[in-house]
Amino acid sequence: MQDAEQWKKELKQIAAIIRKAPLQKTIKWGADVFTCDGRNVVSYGGFKNFFTIWFYNGVFLKDKYKVLVTASEGKTKSLRQWRFTSAKEIDEKKILEYILEAIEIEKKGLKIKPEKFQPLPPPQILAAVLKKDKNLNAAFGSLTPGKQKEYIVYLNEAKQETTQQKRMEKIIPMIMQGVGLNDKYK
Repeated sequence: MQDAEQWKKELKQIAAIIRKAPLQKTIKWGADVFTCDGRNVVSYGGFKNFFTIWFYNGVFLKDKYKVLVTASEGKTKSLRQWRFTSAKEIDEKKILEYILEAIEIEKKGLKIKPEKFQPLPPPQILAAVLKKDKNLNAAFGSLTPGKQKEYIVYLNEAKQETTQQKRMEKIIPMIMQGVGLNDKYK
């Protein structure tokens, strides 16, 4: 991501700008993350169609220049991205302005309160399989509510029935092993 070949020059420029801010550089999730008092403030990366700076608590930024976007609408709560498609769009003064504001937000301790956990009903495809297979039902019931929710959301996100079926085939052995869908990332 930070070594995306097509954005190599631009990402070096972004990294140089970020390093001018009073932040500590660390490596998290295999990428440079810049922190203030141990809290994530900003990072950067390249993608297929754009390169970006993201602010972990960007929801609180004033966004004076109207450049910030939500990475995944409906999912991302506090992270905001500033996307670029060319080096000409990089404005060091504006970027540093946003970074300094993001540092102040961290110092103030502003955070979005997590939503209260709401259990989700299993989708039709999962409910039918659980009803037929008592062992699978018992294994699913022994999972934590969070792990159950991961599986339910994963199935609900599939738009086509064939995709749901493929996902069901993938998750049944995982449920039987008592592991969560995203355990390998934790």
